[in-house]
Amino acid sequence: MRLLRFILAILTLTGPAAAEEVVAALSQNRVSITASFDGTEILVFGAIKYERPVSEVAPLDVIITLSGPQEKVVVRRKQRVAGIWVNTNAVEVDRAPSYYAVSTTGPLNNILAATEDLRHKISIPRAIRSVGAPSDVLDAEEFTKALIRIREGDKLYKMQEFETVVFDGTLFRTDFTLPSNLVEGVYTTTIFLTRDKKVVGTFKTFINVRKVGLERWIYNLAHEQPLIYALMSIFIAIAAGWGASAFFRYVKG
Repeated sequence: MRLLRFILAILTLTGPAAAEEVVAALSQNRVSITASFDGTEILVFGAIKYERPVSEVAPLDVIITLSGPQEKVVVRRKQRVAGIWVNTNAVEVDRAPSYYAVSTTGPLNNILAATEDLRHKISIPRAIRSVGAPSDVLDAEEFTKALIRIREGDKLYKMQEFETVVFDGTLFRTDFTLPSNLVEGVYTTTIFLTRDKKVVGTFKTFINVRKVGLERWIYNLAHEQPLIYALMSIFIAIAAGWGASAFFRYVKG
């Protein structure tokens, strides 16, 4: 709360603005993935700077998104053929965030117009880009829906309505929980101010997610020296098998 008051004080000291603006910060802007990493929480907080006193303007809503690195994803459909489950159709999603969460002050449909969502790509379906499905796939949208369901189940996609809290029409905050299965890269936090379902202000900040220590060494080895990584994996598997066999022989003896 002290940090929020500090931001508010800075806004008060600055000169007049042309429109509503946002000043925001994160509880941490770097996440280190170690061997024991089991997720973390990110606090997003800030303040809204008005061109006139708060009591003289229409209220604003706040939408905050946290998006992981974009990646291509192949979504496959499985069907039972002759009693066996096999892959029948596949659609390549051109761009999908590895992690995506939306936190709002109210129901998204009530505070954001469909045209604004299309323009700014805020909702989960709009954040995913999928074009050019094979001609024999007539229900390409179902593949995108399947991707969303899978990642929601893995806690990688989240819709957090009513979880952004605004204090006195000026200060705001929300929390995001990052799971343990994060993809390395730059995560973008975007704050949208909306009024009458239209976006009237935006602000962006970033979080760097990186593997460190043993995780970083193994990751680099697997990508830069795949042969050595494969040989080392085989050696470890053989050593582990031999060790387990020797242990059980010792216990039985």
